[in-house]
Amino acid sequence: MVAFSLTFPATAWGLEGFGPWSLVAVRSVLAAVIAGAALLALRVPLPVRRHRPGLAVVGGGVVLGFPLLTTLALETSTTAHAAVVVGLLPLTTALFSALRVGTRPSRTFWFAALAGAAAVLAFTVQQSGGALTTADLYLFAALLVCAAGYTEGGRLARVMPGWQVIGWALVLCLPLTVPVAAFALVHEPVQLTAHSVTGLLWVAAGSQFVGLVVWYRGMAAIGIPKASQLQLAQPLLTLVWSVLLLGERLTVAAPLTAAAVLVCIAVTQRSRG
Repeated sequence: MVAFSLTFPATAWGLEGFGPWSLVAVRSVLAAVIAGAALLALRVPLPVRRHRPGLAVVGGGVVLGFPLLTTLALETSTTAHAAVVVGLLPLTTALFSALRVGTRPSRTFWFAALAGAAAVLAFTVQQSGGALTTADLYLFAALLVCAAGYTEGGRLARVMPGWQVIGWALVLCLPLTVPVAAFALVHEPVQLTAHSVTGLLWVAAGSQFVGLVVWYRGMAAIGIPKASQLQLAQPLLTLVWSVLLLGERLTVAAPLTAAAVLVCIAVTQRSRG
């Protein structure tokens, strides 16, 4: 969650020197280089045919879809407003999991999940004024594709190491991300600054690879629905980083919401399906 919570602030930094298409494509290529090097060094065999459709879903959701849609949203939206996506993602992931892998969490689990999502939504929407914009359409679309990618990745992480799930998804996207990166870098302005380079490197190595390696391993260990509820803490962590790194200001509602969210996370972790 710490790695993911830095994604939006790092993306905002990256947008200071890169266009949205350049930032997303280059971050994916860099992450794929890291993943590919690890796969080659350890001589990991190619994924079997039956796992490739699932890897395609992971690639479309967490390698391409979510980064691109949220980056486009952050061109006109604040990081606080974008945190609405993260607030809804745990519930959406649990729903996708119920449909895809047949999990049936308890009523207590769903009540706590809904309460936590409502608390995060109320806080983030209040912070951003509650106005729906074009950025919101990007954010809600990102919510759906990311939940699908998380669910499919969590399912695959039960039969193969989590780092290989995201690693192969990144590598399989290279035939698309490399030409897009080359085209975007030519047609979008690029300004290399400390912020833009740091932001790019973080979203490539921290958010796109290392964070997802640990995330998929965690989902395989404790289950997709329960793991997804840990994301309820992510919007509040993002808001903290937004203050420290971007100079945004928070209200006194932040600690109250944080306490409510932590209670909901505790309930979801203790409830049984």
